[in-house]
Amino acid sequence: MDAFKDIIIVILVLGGLFFFLVGTIGLLRMPDVFCRMHATAKSDTLGLGLILLALAIHHGISLISIKLFIIITFIWLTNPTASHIIAKSEWNGKE
Repeated sequence: MDAFKDIIIVILVLGGLFFFLVGTIGLLRMPDVFCRMHATAKSDTLGLGLILLALAIHHGISLISIKLFIIITFIWLTNPTASHIIAKSEWNGKE
C-alpha cells in the first residue's frame, strides 16, 4: 500500500512541476501582458494545487493536511482574482 501511495505522490509532484515549467515557458515566450498572465495564472494554480495535494497525501489525515487543503482553497480563490486585477489595471492603463 505504501508503494501505491508513493507512486501517486510522485505522479502528482511531477504533474505540478510540469505545469510550473509550462507556465514559466509561457511567461518568457508570450508577447504581451494579457497572454503572459493567462499562461501563468492557470498553470501556477494547477501546479501548486497538485504539489500541495501530494503533500497532503504524504502526511495522511492530520492537522497538516487540513491546513494544506485550506491553502489550496485560498490559492484557488486568490490567484484568479489577482489575475483579473492585473488584466483590468493593464487595460485601464492603455486608455
